[in-house]
Amino acid sequence: MPITEDRPLAIYYEHPDWFRPLFAELDRRGVPYVRLHADGHSFDALDGAVPYSLVFNRMSPSAYLRGHGDAILYTVQFLAHLKRLGVRVVNGYEAFLLEISKAAQLSLLRSLGLPAPRARVIHDPEQAVAASEGLRFPVLVKPNIGGSGALIRRFDAPQALREAVRAGTLDLGIDRTALVQEFIPAESNRIVRVEVLGGRFLYGIRVYTPGDVFNLCPADVCRTVDDAELTPTGCPADGSGNGLRVEGYAPPAEIVRQVERITAAAQIEVGGVEYVIDPRDGRLYFYDINALSNFVADAPRVVGFDPFPRLVDYLLERAA
Repeated sequence: MPITEDRPLAIYYEHPDWFRPLFAELDRRGVPYVRLHADGHSFDALDGAVPYSLVFNRMSPSAYLRGHGDAILYTVQFLAHLKRLGVRVVNGYEAFLLEISKAAQLSLLRSLGLPAPRARVIHDPEQAVAASEGLRFPVLVKPNIGGSGALIRRFDAPQALREAVRAGTLDLGIDRTALVQEFIPAESNRIVRVEVLGGRFLYGIRVYTPGDVFNLCPADVCRTVDDAELTPTGCPADGSGNGLRVEGYAPPAEIVRQVERITAAAQIEVGGVEYVIDPRDGRLYFYDINALSNFVADAPRVVGFDPFPRLVDYLLERAA
């Protein structure tokens, strides 16, 4: 239904900084909208009213790093409620379930016949050593509910993994489920992230890392490959960033087609898919599917345009 003052657009979110450019674009256009912050949000499960024309889900699986971990599984219930009411949600219930399950992401990639790192799913740290048998080291122990690369640990040899299990230092995350996954080194220390809007290719970037860095959020990248400082959207206020550098990149057409297949199957309308090239054999591996996609900092400089006006155009079209 059209966006009106009575039935505004709703932005459901948790992170305090990432969506400032979106709010600014909505304000600039005078679009009626409300901000629904996940922290402190509640709903009446017996209320059948439809208060919003459209809901844009921007809930972050890394919310537990900011003291809002309880809101992650709460969001599943809220999105299920909206689905039953017939409220149009961009990145709704199904997309969010995939967002908060690395195991489900790998299963989806397998179902599409696309390459992904080998992994076993565990629910007890004591299972980690057995799960690593037959995998190529190094391996990662990666929480099923991820976000910002938190709690991921790399083990270069079985003995190091056994010692961590004995010491009780493996943290499987908030749902007590994790992957024991082969670590894929990145060719030239770079990964590629492909962004989609409305399920169609929007832009690509290559992110260069200083080493074993697992937080590759593009909103946190503060420098281009030529060391020019970017205007931060989600970066620290001092622009220090996390040692990442970024450049615009046009992926091959076949990769774009595969990314669009992934996001369509995941019911992700606004998101990103990351892949890496293994320098040991030149093979490509998809390894992360993001329903919470944060546009790269200072996108006009990096990719040549501002994606936020296009995002707002899409939201208005979906509401209509």
